[in-house]
Amino acid sequence: MIASSEPTCGTCGRSLQGVQVSASRRSGTTDELGPDEPERDGSDLLAALLDGMDAALCAFDADGVLTHWNREAERILGWSADEAVGRRGLAGWAVRSADAEEVESRLLSAMHAPGRQVNEFALLTKDGGRVLVRTQSAAVRGPDGKPAGVYCAFSEVHAQIDLERSIALSEALFEDASWGVVLVDVDLRPAVVNAHAAKALGTGRTSVLGRPLGDLLSQGVEELESALQHVLAEGAPPAPAEVWVGVRMPEGERRRCWRSGFVRLASPLAEEPVPLGVGWLFQDVTEAKQSEQEASLLRFRTQQLYRASRAAAECEDPAEAATVHLDFALAGFADHALIDRVAGGALVDAQTEGPVRLVRVAATPSGAPGPSKLSGQAGLPARYAEGHPALQCVERVGALRASAGAAAPEEARLWAEARQWPSDAVHALCAVLRSRGRTLGVVTFLRGAGRSAFERSDAMYAEDVAVRIAASLDLAGLSDERL
Repeated sequence: MIASSEPTCGTCGRSLQGVQVSASRRSGTTDELGPDEPERDGSDLLAALLDGMDAALCAFDADGVLTHWNREAERILGWSADEAVGRRGLAGWAVRSADAEEVESRLLSAMHAPGRQVNEFALLTKDGGRVLVRTQSAAVRGPDGKPAGVYCAFSEVHAQIDLERSIALSEALFEDASWGVVLVDVDLRPAVVNAHAAKALGTGRTSVLGRPLGDLLSQGVEELESALQHVLAEGAPPAPAEVWVGVRMPEGERRRCWRSGFVRLASPLAEEPVPLGVGWLFQDVTEAKQSEQEASLLRFRTQQLYRASRAAAECEDPAEAATVHLDFALAGFADHALIDRVAGGALVDAQTEGPVRLVRVAATPSGAPGPSKLSGQAGLPARYAEGHPALQCVERVGALRASAGAAAPEEARLWAEARQWPSDAVHALCAVLRSRGRTLGVVTFLRGAGRSAFERSDAMYAEDVAVRIAASLDLAGLSDERL
């Protein structure tokens, strides 16, 4: 990059002896300081290469005369190549005279030092301002290996710091971040994964690369891929999104909720934004979401119990009050419900040793939805086989859960009909009706295939409802012998 005794152009191989190039000429021409007929092709190529650099660049010969000055240097300091090339040193124009000796000695010392030297200087702009720059200087050697000059690449310190911060942030995200970071390419396949994300996906950082998301997730793939495609097409969404996924782990599938943020990645080198992929950042909020859902469900159920108690208090018939409690309990909890009372009157614990028969008292409609209806006026026992969940519930004096599991639809239908339940029932929960230390019967809640099986928290709610139904049935037995 600096004229020496016999430098040659690496592209064309021609001699550039005696030719010094000012690479910031907008016309692409060169300054001719050597022979009458310079090699124009090589000079123009060198000028184009220097002017195309993103960093400012200047160069000095062995005597400290400025030989090169590119467009980025002109942009930062305001001095054109015509004004800069040919000056000896920087004193009085690019550096304050008081600082010139120190600055020039540190720059030119790179000619006799191995490798590159990094310094920070305050340079002067053409309009009299000052700008702090960070420089990288290195020697340029001639064909004989002796120092022939020095080149200096420099940029504004704040721009360099911004770059370093960006690199540091990127490295920190992929090494130390406490949330998952995944770079997804335009084919929606992971290209870079940090340690936290790899752990959340149940695999290693390298084994996940290039694999379709469907290989890693059993649920939520469509929703996640749709979000990534939207970001590629439209840009980042205004707020994080919560995505429920099923992760294929070595020990089995795990259902997780990931709060995800997305940013579109575009190449900074292209004239127009060219998407490189999507940056996907996520945090596991499963426990928080489950706690939030449980709290919301508890509030709803508490409100339902309160409303049911207020409505039942207005019923003149205690039996009707029992069905009111049943109807309020069904909302969001089950698809069907049944109330069976013990035939022959309530049982004390000592009387549960013999066979127990149950009579249907009330049930929800098996067809279209509607309020529960009283039945069983004839007092005929239900045809429950031995070992029926309702009978077991009476014997155990506690809640009991039953389910057809993952049975085929026809098998599930036969399972429900064998227990005298609606044919679409797949999951059942029986709660004993207790009042004044006696067993009055059983309330059974049923769910179809579209719902999940009953859990322990559901059993606790069912027992709470059963206490209210039992109190109403006990009062009905005292006031009206028809039940």
